[in-house]
Amino acid sequence: MKQKTASEHFREKFGCKVYKLSLDGGMTCPNRDGTKGTGGCIYCSASGSGEFAEKLCGDIAFQIEKAKQRVKAKNKGGKYIAYFQSFSNTYAPKEYLKKLFYSAIEAEDIVGLSVATRPDCLPDEIIDLLDEINRLKPVIVELGFQTSNEATAEYIRRGYSNNEFLSAVGRLKSRGIEVVAHMIIGLPDETREDAIRTARFISESGADGIKFHLLHILKGTDLFKEYAEGRVKVLSLEEYTGILIDCIAELREDMVVHRLTGDGAKRGLVAPLWSADKKRVLNYIMKRI
Repeated sequence: MKQKTASEHFREKFGCKVYKLSLDGGMTCPNRDGTKGTGGCIYCSASGSGEFAEKLCGDIAFQIEKAKQRVKAKNKGGKYIAYFQSFSNTYAPKEYLKKLFYSAIEAEDIVGLSVATRPDCLPDEIIDLLDEINRLKPVIVELGFQTSNEATAEYIRRGYSNNEFLSAVGRLKSRGIEVVAHMIIGLPDETREDAIRTARFISESGADGIKFHLLHILKGTDLFKEYAEGRVKVLSLEEYTGILIDCIAELREDMVVHRLTGDGAKRGLVAPLWSADKKRVLNYIMKRI
C-alpha cells in the first residue's frame, strides 16, 4: 500500500503517537429528527455509529478524561485528538458548537479536533467556525459518503446527493480543512465494480483521506430486518479483502487510509461474525496487501 496509514500521518503531523478520544456531542441527525427522515440510515444503530464513544454525561472535559482512561495504558506520553463521533456533529446552532469544540481543544495534550458529520449539515456559518478553530489546532471533518451509486444511496436513505458531497469537500478544502470520507464495502446489491467506482469518486473529489467500512448487521437496525428475511447477504473475509485491495488501488498516493475495516459493538453484532475478531482480521488484510 503506497498510501500512509492514519498512524503514520498523525505521527508525521504532530511528531508523536496520537490517539482519538471518541466523544458524544449530544446531537442527532436530519435523518432522525424528521427533517429528512425518522429512522436514520438503514444500517445505523440507535447510537448513531457511536458505539465506542463516551456517553453524554457531565461536561466535555469529564468525557475527555474518561476517554483518556480507556487508552492510557497504550498512550504513554502521546497526544490526543478530540473526536466527535456519534450522529451528525455539526447539526446544531453555531453557538452551541463553538462552546463545545473550544472546550474540547482547550487542554494542551489535545492537538486537534475531528468532527464526523454529513455534507448537508455544513452551512457557511459552521464552516466559518471550523475554519476559525483550524487556525488554532488542526481540524479534520469526516463525511459519511458510503457510496457513489445514487440508487444505493437512496436505498440506504442517505438523504443527500453526490453533488452535495462534492460541494462540501470543495468548501472545506478551500479553507484548508482536512477531509476524510467514509465508504462501505458490501452494501446490498452492490458489485465489486460499484465499490471500485466509489473509491475512485472519493479520490477524485479531493478528499484527503478515506475510511473503509465492512457492511455489518447490527440488532435493532432496519437492515437487520431485511437480513433476517434473507434479503441481504454479507461478505466473507476473503471477499471483503479482495474488494478492499482493488479500492485502495484507485486512491491517489497522497491520500491517507484512516481505516481498513469497521467493526460494530460485539453485543449487537449479528453478521458477519468474523468481523468481531479485529486483530485477526487486520492481520489477514495486511498480509494480503
